[in-house]
Amino acid sequence: MNYYPQFAGRFQVLLDGLKGKQTVVIGHQRPDGDCIGSQVALCRVLRGQGIDAVCMNADAVPRRLKAFVGDTPFYLRDEMGPEKRIALFVDCADHGRAGEKIRIAFPKPMACFDHHISNDGFARFNFVDTGSAATAEILAGVLLDSSFPIDPVAAQALYVGIMTDTGQFRFPSTTGRVFQISGDLLRLGAKPDFAAAELFERESMGKLRLIQEFIGSLKLEFGGRACIGVLPHGVFERIGASVEDTEGLVDYARSIEGVEVAVLIEERPGVIKASLRARSAKFRVDSLAGQFGGGGHANAAGLNTPGNLAEFYPQLVAAIGRRLAEVDAAKK
Repeated sequence: MNYYPQFAGRFQVLLDGLKGKQTVVIGHQRPDGDCIGSQVALCRVLRGQGIDAVCMNADAVPRRLKAFVGDTPFYLRDEMGPEKRIALFVDCADHGRAGEKIRIAFPKPMACFDHHISNDGFARFNFVDTGSAATAEILAGVLLDSSFPIDPVAAQALYVGIMTDTGQFRFPSTTGRVFQISGDLLRLGAKPDFAAAELFERESMGKLRLIQEFIGSLKLEFGGRACIGVLPHGVFERIGASVEDTEGLVDYARSIEGVEVAVLIEERPGVIKASLRARSAKFRVDSLAGQFGGGGHANAAGLNTPGNLAEFYPQLVAAIGRRLAEVDAAKK
């Protein structure tokens, strides 16, 4: 089966151009399962083709994802040597998603593999499909189409990327193709039980305390159609949690009956970070986040913006109100 026939020819041209070159596979800041999984798989396949490839991020591999890296070489941004490498970006909606220092260091990316609706194609070779559930789905499909060897570590990493970005195969983006590709990855060595155990059965006490903090802060807006929770500055140090423990928190707000738009706000000195989720793609939280310099998917997006909570919160509530009104008007 050809999963992504539109990419087959371009992928081979890309590989031919990378032979004998030093490459680096770059992911976004605060990498998640789809990011790390895609980096691991692409790096390993490139190395299997005799191409000098390593992975690099602005932030370290999260604790719960380290089990899926194997012996894949990962470096932090400041650990990279002076050699100039060709940059391949994965799971980045835009060139700056990996961080400003990386954007400046690699001004002309060779390739980008991504599925975000806000991606406008910032590389020379763009493997972008916004109808895919995960970047790992695209990458797995392209590799399977091209019959490149996928070792068990790469297969597991791709499966983790798909599993996490589909919300354990619960989100509307979960298609028949997702299950077909996942089945192929299982045949190549991916283990669902191992993925589930490492991802969802190794919670820290800090994470549980953070859940408690977030749930205690939840506030309903617009008659319960929106739900917003806040993690104040200093909360991680106070309760012994880490930044990576925020993964999945916003889904608690989205799970409340009647909530159509959910938001997690992290307050930091002079900076606000927010994660947005919507029950339906019609709410286009990617463009909602875009009003504050962010982006992402139609029903899952994020943003980082200068400011403070007192200023940002009412601005966000107003923006959500306008979006709800737009969706309501479209029904009439």
